[in-house]
Order: sequence, then structure tokens, then C-alpha cells
Amino acid sequence: MRQIWKSFRALYFASLMMLIGSGLLSTYLGLRLAADHVDSLWVGALMAANYFGLVLGGKIGHRLIARVGHIRAYATCAGIVGAAVLGHGLINWLPAWLFLRVIVGLGMMCQYMVIESWLNEQAEAKQRGLVFSGYMIASYLGLVLGQLILVLHPELGLELLMLVALCFALCLVPVALTRRIHPAPLHPAPMEPRFFIKRVPQSLSTVLGAGLIVGSFYGLAPLYASQQGLSTEQVGLFMGSCIFAGLVVQWPLGWLSDRYDRALLIRCFALCLAVAALPLAIMTEVPLEVLFIAGFLCSLVQFCLYPLAVAFSNDHVEGDRRVSLTAMLLVTYGVGASIGPLVAGVLMKLFGSHMLYAFFSFFALVLVWRIRPKAVTNLHQVDDAPLHHVAMPDSMSSSPLVAALDPRVDEQVVQDQMQNPVDPEPDPEPKPETDPSPDEPHDPDTGREQSFTEARP
Repeated sequence: MRQIWKSFRALYFASLMMLIGSGLLSTYLGLRLAADHVDSLWVGALMAANYFGLVLGGKIGHRLIARVGHIRAYATCAGIVGAAVLGHGLINWLPAWLFLRVIVGLGMMCQYMVIESWLNEQAEAKQRGLVFSGYMIASYLGLVLGQLILVLHPELGLELLMLVALCFALCLVPVALTRRIHPAPLHPAPMEPRFFIKRVPQSLSTVLGAGLIVGSFYGLAPLYASQQGLSTEQVGLFMGSCIFAGLVVQWPLGWLSDRYDRALLIRCFALCLAVAALPLAIMTEVPLEVLFIAGFLCSLVQFCLYPLAVAFSNDHVEGDRRVSLTAMLLVTYGVGASIGPLVAGVLMKLFGSHMLYAFFSFFALVLVWRIRPKAVTNLHQVDDAPLHHVAMPDSMSSSPLVAALDPRVDEQVVQDQMQNPVDPEPDPEPKPETDPSPDEPHDPDTGREQSFTEARP
């Protein structure tokens, strides 16, 4: 693992900085609007706009990367995201904030795609599982640290927006310093929605439900905690502990997933979520101890739904379709995460903040009703099922290219489906007038260096 960290620390650091900024921004906006007594509908709309941008970026990002290359696309998007973050401090008009959130989501998705492309290119086949785990840890750790910043700096001033912009500036450094030629351009894998709706309807239902719940959690849980009387420091601790629960549960979840029926586990975890959320759904004023314990327990199970659905769907789809499956799952999750905060925001506005967890409990019960293990036993199950469970990063921090890192997906299949068969456009910029230094390998055709500062020897 030490060798993995040494080889990929630059890209892990870039992911860490991005997620610190993203996690802090989401919570900051929720608390800022709560302090200004803005309707919860607007808070939900801002998170929905962010997820809409993420889904949109999954399509636009491929074209941008193919047109200008990985490094330029990453640097461009990081700069735009940093400017959009600072725009929240310059403009107090909420419709403009919606537009800025779409821009932030779109730009971050492109950044995810660049990082995941590079991780996949540098990882050997036998290392992909460990590389993937390191990426997941960096993602969750970044989200947790973003919440803990609020504990150290509870004032909701422009300084927090500057910190977010600082994180996006720092995430530029390791990628901008690379001396390696960028990975081959990739194009979107076909999603084939009709096929997957027929083949894995229960998995898609679970992913949609997970998007509804987790998207609402990220957008509205800070507002809920604030309306329960928590200070900014306590809201940061509450959000940090809940997100940390999502990281802690991944490895026990993998042990269970490889030993028990996954459809049954989805149903059990959905039922546990409905029960765990019930105290927070019923009580309008929750004691601090109950809030932290129940919130942690809810997060333990709500962050299990998406990884289980991914593993379950892979058991029923052939290997040559798993790249397309990943894209379909992420789009489905994004749709749910765009709708969920809007619906939950309306409920909170009409009936009170406790309706957030009533919303969680209701949709968890819908999944209990929807998932029927006996109905899918051996139905369309592929020859190598059940596949080994792989801990998944939060869908807020991954792109359709995450399939390229998933060790369950054959690397050759990824290349066959996503490699761009068209020759890339020639670089319109003139080659440097000076020769490269003799100690740096150089590609005479592209004028670009081929080594990577953090690459494996």
C-alpha cells in the first residue's frame, strides 16, 4: 500500500483538495441560507443544481478533454470552478447561485474524469483494486475534512469561500506539474437505458432511491441540524461524523456482500434506514445526543445502498456491458440526487425540518417494497456471478470513467468500449522553440514530455 500511495500521491492529493472544497461549499451554502432565513426549497434547489451540473458534465467533459487534452481541460475547469465559488461571495441573488452551482458541478465532473483517466492509465491490472481503494479513501477523507473546517472556523463569512477557492487552486498543482503525456482520449460509453431497465430494474430503483436520499442529505442535513439549534461548529461535527460513517461501513459491507444475497441485504439495509430515521422523523426537537447517534446510524446504512446496488447489478450484466452499466448507474443516481433535494426542501418548508428524515424513512420503505430477492434469483445471472464486492466512492466524487478503475471490469473491455478510434486533433499551438532538457524524455511527434512526477518507476 505504501508503494501505491507513493506512486499516486499527486492524484490522491488533487482529489483530496477537490473534495475538501466541495464538501465545505455544500455545507457552507446550507448554513449561510439558514442564517439568512431562506426557504429550504432554495437550499434543496442549490444541491439539485449541483447534481444537474455533475450529470451534464459527464457528457460535456468527454468532448472538452478530446478537444484540448486532459491537462488543459483540468486546468480550465479548476479555474472556472474557483471563479464560480468566489462568485457566491460577489453576488447575493439566489437565481445566480443556481447557475453557479451548475457550473461548479459541471467543472468538477470534468476534473474527476481527468483524474480517473490518469489513475487507470498508471495502475497495473493487479493494482487496480488498491488504487481504487486509495481513491475512495481520499474522496471520503476530503468530504470529512471539509466539514471539520467549520469546527475551526465557525464564522460564515467570505473567508470560507476563499478557503474553498484555495482548495481548487491547490488541486491544480499536481496535475499542472505533470511531465507525462496525457492519456488517450476517451468517448462516452453507450448507456443503453432500455436494456438495463429490463435487465436490472431493481438495481436502478435502488440507485435512484440512494440518489434521492443521499442528495437530500448533502443539501439539507446542514439546514436541518441548524434548525435543531446546533451551532456552526456542531453542524460541522454532525456532518463530519455522518460522512465518516459512510467510509467506516464500506469494508464490513464488502464482507457481508460477498457472503449473503445482495438483494436481501439491500432490503435489510433499507429497512434499517427506515427504522433509524424514525426518531428524527417524529421528533421536532431532538436532544443533541440522540441527533448525533441517530444521524450516524442513518448514515451507516444510507451509504450502503449505492455500493450494494452496483455490486448487485454487476452480477446480472455481462462483462462487455459493465462500462455502459456504470454510466447508466451514475446518471440514474444523478437524476435522483437532483430531484430529492427539491422534494425534501418543499416538505421541510411546509411541515418542518424533521420532514427530511421522514423523507428518508419513506423512500427506504419504498425500497423495502420494491426489492424482492426471490424475483431475481438466478435471473439473467452471468457466469462469473456473484462478483467480488468493491468499496465504491461516494457518487458525488466519481464520474462514468470510474468503471476503468473498478477491478471487476476487464481492462481490455474498458479500452475497447471507451477508447476514441478517431485520431486526436493536432495541437494548434507551435512547438517550443527551445529543445527539451536532456534529462527529460520527450516525444518528437507531440512536443510533450512523457514522464510523470509521481509515476511509478
